[in-house]
Amino acid sequence: MFDYESPKPKEPVDYTGLKLAALVAPVFFLVTFLYNADAGLAAYMVVGVMIFAIKIRWHLRKHIWFWAIIAVILALHVPLVFMVRWPQGHAPTIFYAMPIGIADFLVISGALKFAEQLLSKNSSSNDELGS
Repeated sequence: MFDYESPKPKEPVDYTGLKLAALVAPVFFLVTFLYNADAGLAAYMVVGVMIFAIKIRWHLRKHIWFWAIIAVILALHVPLVFMVRWPQGHAPTIFYAMPIGIADFLVISGALKFAEQLLSKNSSSNDELGS
């Protein structure tokens, strides 16, 4: 009479976000200790977003140019974290942290996508020449 669907088997829970937060937490505490909490939040956000972008493009991990681009992007973020004057507690951190984090993720992902298109095309044409 009633057509019930059988329950789907449960898949294991994905703890990627929790692992990412735990992995990046020492960065927050180190920068907070050395500089201040607002710069610590910025560093935490930068490293977290970068690791998330790496996770998305993990299939490129065997290319040396991938890691070189990650290193350059990280080096460009160091002055951003330490030289930019972040709001000192007057504005709730989520209001300035979330848009900056999203924009940072889009910039990192765009740079990796651009490099993948540029450098993967060159490596495939070199492979054809070598054959």
